[in-house]
Amino acid sequence: MTKKERAEWIHSYLEKIYPETPIPLTHDSPYTLLVAVLLSAQCTDLRVNSVTPELFNLADTAEKMVKLSAKKIETIVRPCGLAPKKSLAIHQLSNILLADYNGEVPKNMDLLERLPGVGHKTASVVMSQGFGYPAFAVDTHIHRLAQRWGLTNGKNVIQTEKDLKRIFPKKTWSKLHLQIIFYGREY
Repeated sequence: MTKKERAEWIHSYLEKIYPETPIPLTHDSPYTLLVAVLLSAQCTDLRVNSVTPELFNLADTAEKMVKLSAKKIETIVRPCGLAPKKSLAIHQLSNILLADYNGEVPKNMDLLERLPGVGHKTASVVMSQGFGYPAFAVDTHIHRLAQRWGLTNGKNVIQTEKDLKRIFPKKTWSKLHLQIIFYGREY
């Protein structure tokens, strides 16, 4: 079986077992999605979803978030781990969104990646799940499965992302990203 045939089979199989791909992080705007994804670094979605209701009840916009101190944010997000860094990043990016983007999350990968605490994967998730742009956010789980399935021999997530984007049609990226994550969690 060629790599292309294997990729088609994998895509077909994932479509059968995960025809629906709900977004795992609870959010109601691109801003709350951005904060939730930032909090999900080295943390489970379940834990993030247990923490964000309290945070978003106090501040679900950049304007409201900057009114909280970084210390107050830290107290709330502590269960997610790395709380001092994450809370400071949330506070700083909220200030930047207010100052430079009228409080709105920019619909641009490069601009997103310039925000504190926002890396390529976080920006990809926001572009895909928040704005509907095709993106293939590769985390360690997707990287591991892509290697196991023989779809990449990339040594890092950057190379794996490039390989997967070459193999799979662009229109499938956003859903397929979630399908692979769901598969990795279940199996």
